[in-house]
Amino acid sequence: MVDALRTSGDVVISLVAEDGNQIVGHILLSRLQAPDQCLALAPVSVTPSRQNQGTGTRLIEQGLAQAKRDGWRAVFVLGEPAYYERFGFSTAAADKFETAYPRAYFMALELAPGGLANRSGAVIYPLPFASFD
Repeated sequence: MVDALRTSGDVVISLVAEDGNQIVGHILLSRLQAPDQCLALAPVSVTPSRQNQGTGTRLIEQGLAQAKRDGWRAVFVLGEPAYYERFGFSTAAADKFETAYPRAYFMALELAPGGLANRSGAVIYPLPFASFD
């Protein structure tokens, strides 16, 4: 999926964590087709031997900070609420948006004040995500 997102031109932010010359973590934020000026956070991956050591947390914090600096309005993620809520994601912020994904795991985070105000409708991911539905 990462290669397909790069090829499609939908990648906005891609960050890696390295240990020496080995990549031990990676996150990707890609442009959503809708709502406009919003991103999807996926995938988030950390080598099993480096999990629970803050690698993913640092990558996500840096990615969200860069997205905010770059003027993006919001980020959507599908994942475990107990993990993503620490970054400010919530299912409540995504409630008014349509998705085929399980609602209990579908979350959003406003990067700009009112970034999702007066917005609703379908969240449409870039085409490469369709092969993973």
